[in-house]
Parts: sequence; C-alpha cells; structure tokens
Amino acid sequence: MINLFKRWKDNPQTTDEDRIEKEDVLKGEIPEHIAIIMDGNGRWAKKRALPRIAGHHEGMKVVRKVTKQANELGVKVLTLYAFSTENWKRPKTEVDYIMKLPEEFLNTYLPELIEENVQVRIIGDKHKLPPHTLRAVNKAIKDTDNNTGLILNFALNYGSRAEIVTAVQQIVQDIKDGSINENELDESVFSNYLMTQSLKDPDLLIRTSGEIRLSNFMLWQLAYSEFWFTDILWPDFNEQNLLQAIHTYQQRGRRFGGV
Repeated sequence: MINLFKRWKDNPQTTDEDRIEKEDVLKGEIPEHIAIIMDGNGRWAKKRALPRIAGHHEGMKVVRKVTKQANELGVKVLTLYAFSTENWKRPKTEVDYIMKLPEEFLNTYLPELIEENVQVRIIGDKHKLPPHTLRAVNKAIKDTDNNTGLILNFALNYGSRAEIVTAVQQIVQDIKDGSINENELDESVFSNYLMTQSLKDPDLLIRTSGEIRLSNFMLWQLAYSEFWFTDILWPDFNEQNLLQAIHTYQQRGRRFGGV
C-alpha cells in the first residue's frame, strides 16, 4: 500500500535512483489543480543565519520556477497559499515585507506570465491588503484576463473557516430573500458560494517543510484531494520535487469513497 504521508528527505538534491523524468510524468494523468502550502521560508533563512525576510525573498523565486514547470506539464490551476488570515500575527516588519513581495514578483515576472499565457487570480479577503499590494494584484489580474493557460491562483489573506462562514451568511441571506430555496441547498450549491466557485477542487495538495497539517487552507475543497508532504523547505523546492509529487499522485487509486 502506498503511504499517504510519503515524505522526501530535507535535501534539494535528488539521487539518480529517485529522479523522475518529465517525459515519464507526462505519460500519466496530470492533476488539473495543484494546491501548495509554501512553508519553511523562515526556517530556511534561520539555518543560514539570515533574517526571515531573506527566506521569503528566496521563496518568491521558487514560485516562478514551479509556475513555469506546472504550465509546461499541462496543469490547469496552481493555487499557492501565500498569506493566511493568521499570518497577521507575525512581526510587523515581516508582514510589511511579505506584502511587498506580490508587487515585486508581478512587476518582475508579469511580462513572462503574459507571454506564457498564464492567468493570475486571487482568493482571500482583499479589503485588508495594503493599497500597493492590491494595485499590483489587480493589474496582474486585468493584464492576464484574456490568457487561457494555467491559472496562477494566489491565496492572499485567505482563511478557509472565514470563507465557509461568509458562504453560510450569504446563503442564509439568499434564503431569506427568496433567491434560493433551502431544499435546494446541497454540496454543489454550497460550493458556488466559495471563493473557488469557478475552479475545480484540488486533485493534489503539496506541503513543504515537514509539517503535516492543513493550517486553515481550503478545508472544504480538499475533502478528496491527495496529500504529498515533504521535509524540503520551500526555498529549496524545485522542478524535480514537483515531478516527484505528481509521480506519487499518479500511483494512487482515487476512489472518492467508492470501491
């Protein structure tokens, strides 16, 4: 039986024995939607006696590499957990720096994303984002709106519990207004009230840094996703690691509660 919680060593280098070839992965089923909890930036920096923000900056470069690889493999949606509703508890200097990263990333790589037909989207509560962050994100969304390739979906100031509560509040209001009948409410209708209403649920969840938890990320949407955990810290994550995760996904039998 394949271990659901198979983890790779905390080592960005891959031995010849472990190496997965892109051509072999392309022969199998490619997950349409991959979600990633990008964890370990701070620990990566601490191991190198660097400030935590250095890890966040290095992690930004990995986003570009993984996005490019996912697009080449034919992944339809890549959702990246960039900042949670709980991350505001971190030191203000760190939060301020993280909030500058979307602007830096998009200002640097937006032309490349447009050229590669990538569409930028965001889920999360945008109202609390600093104006400069929101401007950069909205510009990227507008400039890539006509693209038809990979959807690069940033979860920014996102929390799944808040998302679900907001959905319930809206459903209650719509029932009161007569927009929907309470007898019509089922899983499909409920999903249409979530921020991911236009997206397929993730087929594969990847979490880096060795932590094995969801951290308030897409709790509804991940109900039947396959999980792949690795000890590798996010700044060390590379294209080969993505191939390893997808290869493991391809070995699993997804029955969705059936036999």
